[in-house]
Amino acid sequence: MKYDGLRHVIRGLIDGSLSTLGVIIGASGASPAIIITAGLGGGVANGLSNVLGAFTAERARMEMEISELEKAMLKMGQLRGTVLHEKAKKKTYIGGISDGLSTILGSVIPVIPFLLMYPLGYSRDFAMLLSVSVTIFLLFFLGVYLGKLSRENIAIAGVKMALIGLCTAIICTIVEKSFSALLS
Repeated sequence: MKYDGLRHVIRGLIDGSLSTLGVIIGASGASPAIIITAGLGGGVANGLSNVLGAFTAERARMEMEISELEKAMLKMGQLRGTVLHEKAKKKTYIGGISDGLSTILGSVIPVIPFLLMYPLGYSRDFAMLLSVSVTIFLLFFLGVYLGKLSRENIAIAGVKMALIGLCTAIICTIVEKSFSALLS
């Protein structure tokens, strides 16, 4: 259980970067200001949603584990308020907050090229390409890290994660192009 809290951070980074990449690609026909605000707004909303979702799911899991322990001890309801229960609640709060903040951090990654490149005179298309590349690069390194933790081949783990990012970008681009054509 040494890396238990780390799962929230990794999940949040993946979720934030991929979902925001989808928002950015979906808004790719808009002005860079709209792309930036849509990406950041979507990322913050996703992060706040993940705080609530992770907290709710973790709390339900924690309460179930406490109940099972109470049942095994034949002491129903007697662990509430104990050090064990309070420690589990704290872990739940930290997990939810870690998940949400990591999602927000991950959501900033695909937006950075628009914040940096477009004001310097680079095209929106270049910023988009850089956004996809930076996101795939982040996912590759997360995959390498996960591969190291799980003692898998780190190169294969990194490539798998990068391919997930690439497939997400391709699918989002197909959706964006299809609906842009349909709605215009």
